[in-house]
Amino acid sequence: MRVRQISKVDLSKAHEEEWVDHQRRSYVDHDIAYVPVREGFPFDLEISERDEYKGRGFFMIGDIAVLHGKKPSQHEINKIVSFRNPRGILWIRSLQNSTRTPDTRIVYGEVGEVKHNEYGYTYILDPQKVMFAQGNLEEKHRISALVKTASKPERVADMYAGIGYFTIPIAGSGAMVHAMEINPVAFGYLQRNIVENHLSERIDAFCGDCRDLLCGIYDRIVMGHFDAIQILPLTLRHVKKGSVIHLHSLGPVENEIRSHLSSAGFSGLISVHKVKKYRPHTWHVVQDVVIR
Repeated sequence: MRVRQISKVDLSKAHEEEWVDHQRRSYVDHDIAYVPVREGFPFDLEISERDEYKGRGFFMIGDIAVLHGKKPSQHEINKIVSFRNPRGILWIRSLQNSTRTPDTRIVYGEVGEVKHNEYGYTYILDPQKVMFAQGNLEEKHRISALVKTASKPERVADMYAGIGYFTIPIAGSGAMVHAMEINPVAFGYLQRNIVENHLSERIDAFCGDCRDLLCGIYDRIVMGHFDAIQILPLTLRHVKKGSVIHLHSLGPVENEIRSHLSSAGFSGLISVHKVKKYRPHTWHVVQDVVIR
């Protein structure tokens, strides 16, 4: 695989360049990021493709391997250890109530606080205590790109901010972000991640119920919770014509969105984006709603 070596702090900017091969993933080793290069563009060196892994699906948060679904077998655990040599393997059984607190079990090694790097940003968290939206990687990058190319700096509401999965890259792309998080543990990590990424001047973060914290009018609102449609009527009090809402759901909810828009005296242009398969026959989707 042909790559360019760049500083990891420049990784988020590099992914906007035309030479980047988005069919392959960049990876970071200490302070250096190795970014795949498309055919026909200059590159720094060739490295071997990583060995193909054919075991159970998992993802890495820092040096911790994380699995969802049924309890992993010892054979599945051994394959992950052999492939990635993680510090620990964490099985997430479910997410609990509105705080999205994970119900977890350690099935290998030890698990604790990590520093996770993604597109040039750093997230501090303990995956035993708070959710990390790893599956939303491309969606986070997509929203950041929209913010970066906006005609003017935006005021953005992140209604379910968590530890900052959307808040951090959106602020890093030039927006002023009003971040809201109801889980005090996740909020503590959000505060640390704002400082870690040097974004204190661009983010106002508040701990509490987003229904009580929305204020003023926003250019863009991220509603990153599957039940977000239930509070769309309240959210529509804080938009104007031209505002954009990114509403997450399990399966499309376009008809409900149109009904709420009409009741609030608006219309909207709705486009649906698939994020990932959530379960058989059900997709995690995002509806981009441009207020008219």
